[in-house]
Amino acid sequence: MSSLPPPPVPPGERPGPPREEPFPFPPRPWGSPARETAAHRARRLVGEAARALSTALSTPTEPGAALLGQAASRWVRLVPHVVALALVASLLPVTVVVLVGDYGVNGGIAGLLATAQTAPLFMAVSRPLQAWWVVFAADVLGAVVMMSGAAAEGRPWPWTPMVVVGYLGLMLGVGLREQRRTLVSVWLVTGAAGFVLELFGGQAGGNAVHLLLFVLSGVVLLITGMLRERGDAQRRLVEQETISEAERSRRTLLEERARIARELHDVVAHHMSVITVQADSAPYRIDGLPEAAREEFASMAASARESLTEMRRMLSVLRSENAEGERAPQPGVDRVPQLVEATIRAGLPVELSLAADLGTVPQAVDLSAYRIVQEGLANVVRHAPGARTRVSVSRSPNLEWLIVLVVNGPPAKPTAPLETSGTGHGLVGMRERVRLTGGMLDTGPLPDGGFRVAARLPLFARLP
Repeated sequence: MSSLPPPPVPPGERPGPPREEPFPFPPRPWGSPARETAAHRARRLVGEAARALSTALSTPTEPGAALLGQAASRWVRLVPHVVALALVASLLPVTVVVLVGDYGVNGGIAGLLATAQTAPLFMAVSRPLQAWWVVFAADVLGAVVMMSGAAAEGRPWPWTPMVVVGYLGLMLGVGLREQRRTLVSVWLVTGAAGFVLELFGGQAGGNAVHLLLFVLSGVVLLITGMLRERGDAQRRLVEQETISEAERSRRTLLEERARIARELHDVVAHHMSVITVQADSAPYRIDGLPEAAREEFASMAASARESLTEMRRMLSVLRSENAEGERAPQPGVDRVPQLVEATIRAGLPVELSLAADLGTVPQAVDLSAYRIVQEGLANVVRHAPGARTRVSVSRSPNLEWLIVLVVNGPPAKPTAPLETSGTGHGLVGMRERVRLTGGMLDTGPLPDGGFRVAARLPLFARLP
């Protein structure tokens, strides 16, 4: 990089050394940047702490129900109101008398201060932080007023005993409603105010009332804050359990529907197979069949086979992993006697009433009736062991419905209550089967302690 030539020297002058330009800024002493950085960091931390403190004290919890307003007992809900009324009724007149008689405060000023220090306790039942602002300002103002009186010598200062009692009552409401950072902020502001007042007016009291209030308010806030957080945790746990119960019920319902769909697959597949065989064998069974009819039967057989393929594909989606299809035929009403005999051998006294002639029962209804009896007896064994049970399967008088009835008496010994939406099949499976066939289900406890399951299933095709 080329440099510019030096300027010409006037005649008669000798060239001298190049002139140095002065620094644009004066040099800083050693160590000053570090000191400025530390001071800046300290100011920043103090500013952030002040902003956090003001935010915590200016953002109260959303006002809602009164303290203990969620309690089931009416008397428990009235406790905060009774406590606030008792504090105001006892502290207000005593504060006026003490300020006038012991501290020499004017009667009107004493009445205003006493009202401001005690009346907001009513508001603390639902808005404790707003009430704290009013009471705290009134307590500080009262300390300033008492400090200027000559009668304050030798008396408790800056807080009177009435102020301590009312303030601790207020801390109960603040601790039960506000968040942890707000409680810490209230506690620190309380201690700072007492320390500052004692520092600038210590000659008026000469005692440690500010330390007493600082310690007691911290203890009250700690205990009530722990109780509030414990209550919040319990409420969240109950909400989570409710959500989990709803999800478990929904999963049980979906699993039951998938199980019913897998069972009904055999019923539908049987009918489709019959259609396929009839369509394939029609040209050989019927002589002189026209060519158009032969093609129609071949198309029907192809459609039936395609439907069976689609059903098997759908069933593979519904089937759980590592689950295999059932190879045994689906049971029906004709196997209810065998089911009852097995239950009797298990030690449960069961009486069976099965109609001699049930007529033609659709396969879906036949399977559903058997499963309802099976699940009803399983519930009796599980929840009412030893109870006398009666099973009845019959047709309605108009021959349009299949009536399935499972009634058991009181259990021989106390057991767990019947699950209506738990993890077992039970009533969930019964409802789904009845809904699938377009029938009706009636379940419920009996006056003697037993239980009744009554299902009415259509014997003719009905939409669910």
